[in-house]
Amino acid sequence: QVQLVESGGGLVQAGDSLRLSCAASGDTFCISSLDWYRQAPGKGRELVGSITRRGATTYADSVKGRFTISRDNAKTTYYLQTDSVEPDDTAVYYCHAEPRPDYACPYDYWGPGTQVTVSS
Repeated sequence: QVQLVESGGGLVQAGDSLRLSCAASGDTFCISSLDWYRQAPGKGRELVGSITRRGATTYADSVKGRFTISRDNAKTTYYLQTDSVEPDDTAVYYCHAEPRPDYACPYDYWGPGTQVTVSS
């Protein structure tokens, strides 16, 4: 099993920066890719971006150029650097571990989320 816990959320003003963290524990070798999602009030969950085991990153068009995903060398802590935040970035942010079935890891995992609120 994999446990994920997000941290670093809070209340910020438009234009500010915030770094979110996702601490992974347990069978971290089971993580093939780590995704960041967000869910704004009254909306569905949106994929913000991902980082693969090899370190390749992809981003949603809405955050490209403003958000950056990274991780530590041990692949146990993942980061979402959010720069130039906007009120539309207000959401609960979640990290999500993709399964790695070739390593007998068929399940995906979610963290409980961290709230980010951006005031105008």
